Amino acid sequence: MPNGKDLARPVAILLVEDSPSDALLTKEALKLGKVQNTFHHVEDGVEALAFLRQEGDYAGVPRPDVILLDLNMPRKDGREVLEEIRADENLKTLPVIVLTSSDDEHDVHDAYGLSANCYITKPVDMTQFTAAMVALDQFWLTWVMLPSEEAQ
Repeated sequence: MPNGKDLARPVAILLVEDSPSDALLTKEALKLGKVQNTFHHVEDGVEALAFLRQEGDYAGVPRPDVILLDLNMPRKDGREVLEEIRADENLKTLPVIVLTSSDDEHDVHDAYGLSANCYITKPVDMTQFTAAMVALDQFWLTWVMLPSEEAQ
């Protein structure tokens, strides 16, 4: 049975993360896990929506295939971003993986209530974090067929 990588180009990942150290940790974990995809990073929800809508400085950027979204950010938090993505006809099919340090049940419930595709609590240990990124790659970036922009 063919998997997603057999059928498509490399997957473009958008990381929405306000912490520079967590962003670096995510990028390094993906590298250590040998995840070979296009990686973009923005620091808050306002930038994320501008990137996704290709506005301002982000005019002409490629549409990501998967979004890794932190919840607690300045200016516009992850819940607001997720709500806007799901309300936007051009963005609502994008898979959104909540990747956050919060293990609060209310946050988990809220994220799924806003149609997050999955919720991952960031492991603190680099080995465990790398393992989580490898598992994410194996599932979301290898086996899952992602919607293409053309199919809309």
